[in-house]
Amino acid sequence: MRVAAIQSSYIPWKGYFDIIHDVDAFIFYDDLQYTKRDWRSRNSIKTPSGLQWLTIPVGGSTDRLICDVAIEDSSWQQNHWTRLKHSYGRAPYFSYYAPLLEEVYLAQRWSNLSVLNQQVTMRIARECLNITTRFLDSREFEAQGRKLDRLVDLVVKAGASHYISGPSARSYIDMAPFDAAGITVEFKDYGNYPEYEQLHPPFSHQVSVLDLLFHVGPNAPWYIWGWRGS
Repeated sequence: MRVAAIQSSYIPWKGYFDIIHDVDAFIFYDDLQYTKRDWRSRNSIKTPSGLQWLTIPVGGSTDRLICDVAIEDSSWQQNHWTRLKHSYGRAPYFSYYAPLLEEVYLAQRWSNLSVLNQQVTMRIARECLNITTRFLDSREFEAQGRKLDRLVDLVVKAGASHYISGPSARSYIDMAPFDAAGITVEFKDYGNYPEYEQLHPPFSHQVSVLDLLFHVGPNAPWYIWGWRGS
């Protein structure tokens, strides 16, 4: 079984969903230390003024796990929705996805970062990209050990035969514990994604998947993995 285990992110970029599509089971690895100024609580969008951050205010403390990060101020929800409408309201498929996003931003008050990230990621994967991957939470497995040993224990308990990792881990990951556990490690290649017409050039890949959805709609899976012929 092919498994990936990654911390949850706020409205992730398309590469995150590329990995989700590649595996049989995707584990939200949120019982790890929270890192500030990271993808956990922010992501980029294209605006008339260039790339800008959408950031959820959760404070700067790193003395907590991702799964324990509380969202105490809900005013960001209306603000993010307004900024998305301002930046993408003229995009071809903005109105197509507006009902889903109105549910996310306006229909409820989020109080936990991990819950928000996981639920939104799952909805985008299933409802917008037709991904059928099974989603799991790392806390289900009570993984033991520290750092890499803990990750190996997690994916072993999940029944993995193959572990899929992002490409940045290639430079530092030690294969020995995976080899000892009989798990094959594969590194995802994020290169050569096709460009598409964005409202606010120049083109950038480093944006939330919402940018892709608003511009190409139901054709989005082709721009993430379909162009490879897989």
